[in-house]
Amino acid sequence: MTFIVSIANEKGGVAKTTTTLSLSGALVEAGYRVLAIDLDPQANLTLSLAEDSESNFLSIVDLLINNATFEEVIKPTNLENLTLLPANNQLGLAERLFPSKPNYSFLLKELLDQNKSSYDFILIDCPPFLGAITTNALITSDLLILPTQAEYYSVFALRNMMALIRQIRANGNPKLKYRLLITMFDKRNRIHCSLAEHLRTTFSTGIFDSVIEIDTKLRESPMAGQSIIYHSPRSRSALQYRFLAQEIIQYVQEKNQQPA
Repeated sequence: MTFIVSIANEKGGVAKTTTTLSLSGALVEAGYRVLAIDLDPQANLTLSLAEDSESNFLSIVDLLINNATFEEVIKPTNLENLTLLPANNQLGLAERLFPSKPNYSFLLKELLDQNKSSYDFILIDCPPFLGAITTNALITSDLLILPTQAEYYSVFALRNMMALIRQIRANGNPKLKYRLLITMFDKRNRIHCSLAEHLRTTFSTGIFDSVIEIDTKLRESPMAGQSIIYHSPRSRSALQYRFLAQEIIQYVQEKNQQPA
């Protein structure tokens, strides 16, 4: 059974793409087949993962609007069990194009329902705004990961994300779960420690035990075109993303053991 995870937050710069890239590598290392979907018009995940230097990638827009096939759009990466559904500059048009389609919030779900059987996990890197693209991602997801810095503006942005989660649950995906992931954490910073404790008190079981600390190696990995798991396998952040992957794997196993 394929498990679909969206990585989203209205706040930019909280390590959404880095988390998608790093978690993809950790799941592949653990033996799983992974599809990484770039839904951000900035296409940073595509820049990091695409195996060739071609710039005119097809994207989800070509699948849903221009009738391209799934096989035409997906791209190989430098990892055998990691496939990329890339972004291109047309993705920015999706906010205007998608609402013109019937039941537009379910476009991505319908596409993935037809093509997900080859993958154990699908990870979706969402844009830093709440609109048709992010709504499509959450409608089809089993789990939403909310990368969140332990800083005021990042914590404040969670209000809109919680409202969107309630909206998605009421209008198409009642089983959507979420977990906060504290990223870019500096344990020497008293404000970081205080806000992290506040988040754990507020969200209780809705937050991962894993914490991703600031790490120079983690900043280098996208430039190297690799997940931190393979770029610097013994680094602190590689160990932390492996721990995150194990949390998710355990969550999926427990979910699958529950009676229908």
